[in-house]
Amino acid sequence: MTVNPFTITTPQIAASILSSNFAKLGSEIDEVLAGGADFLHLDVMDGHFVPNISFGPPIIKAARPVTQAFFDTHLMITDPARYAEAMVNAGAQNLTFQVETTNDPATTARQIKKLGCRVGIVLNPATPAERIYPALEVVDLVLVMSVVPGFGGQKFMPEVLPKAREIKKRLGKHQRLEMDGGLHAETIRQAADAGVDWFVVGSGIFDHPDRAAAIAELRRQIGA
Repeated sequence: MTVNPFTITTPQIAASILSSNFAKLGSEIDEVLAGGADFLHLDVMDGHFVPNISFGPPIIKAARPVTQAFFDTHLMITDPARYAEAMVNAGAQNLTFQVETTNDPATTARQIKKLGCRVGIVLNPATPAERIYPALEVVDLVLVMSVVPGFGGQKFMPEVLPKAREIKKRLGKHQRLEMDGGLHAETIRQAADAGVDWFVVGSGIFDHPDRAAAIAELRRQIGA
């Protein structure tokens, strides 16, 4: 049975499969979930909004029968509304779009939400928090990027922490604050102190030979 992380108020760790070994994706997913990850984070990149291409609906669809874990899907693509339905049909349960891709984020959020999934909004490190405020009443989640999106394994940018704190003050009890980028055992505490609820971790989990130990240390750092 899928556990919906929106129903949980304690800190949640999402394993980003972008850092996994795709040659054995099924076993990689099983290992990190058995090791204590709460759900999975899927990074969809189009080579246009970001200078890299990752995967799209076919990989999501292939991964869906492998696990009942919640699929938190970050759309780093130029036209999120156009491809949202294909993502949901493939198995995505939350779609988070970049505010930089639209002049009307509230309308984009409503279009995605009509598909029956949760919806989130993302802002890049250089994007001011004010850009997302018109959509705050519509979205379930705000994702603050702590690296410039496009590639895994980047260094955490602590300068986004004040922005995260400011956004957190504006969120309702039903909404979640997520952070993604450079989070590992040495940086995750800073995100927790800024009020982050969901922590996206890629190389900080998958680059360790003992994934369970890596996740346990992440939990220890955030008191979860």
